[in-house]
Amino acid sequence: MTEAAQTLTVVIPLSVKPRGGRKALVTPGVLALERRQDVTLIKAVARAFRWRRMLEDGSYSTIKELAAAEKINASYLCRVLRLTLLAPDIVEAILDGRQPEGMTLPGLMEGVAVEWELLRQDFAGLNPPSVDPAEPGSDTGGHARREPVM
Repeated sequence: MTEAAQTLTVVIPLSVKPRGGRKALVTPGVLALERRQDVTLIKAVARAFRWRRMLEDGSYSTIKELAAAEKINASYLCRVLRLTLLAPDIVEAILDGRQPEGMTLPGLMEGVAVEWELLRQDFAGLNPPSVDPAEPGSDTGGHARREPVM
């Protein structure tokens, strides 16, 4: 840009279409991807990681203490905390709205496989990342199971 040019105009072609009683922006190409974000599941994942961080950094020493501070049942807190054991690619899929159709908060809270490969098989809509399990820093990190410390 020269000194004389002070304005930059960007044109993005889009249209507004009514979808289910609300208006949605429809853009051409890659941006037209439709997402199925489950807000309840996203909030639960966020809470789980927040609660885990609070326990790990010493803000609360026990789950009962944290549950009392959050004014919720300790057993519910434990069930939600299990979401921190999900594989990173599964958490990313949930946050992006790419989780398989059957992956819901009630289903995940009932209990799922702790081993990431088994969990991916349960929800076949997710493909595992291409990593060598023997490599340090791979999705298993050299451990097949990670049990929660409660």
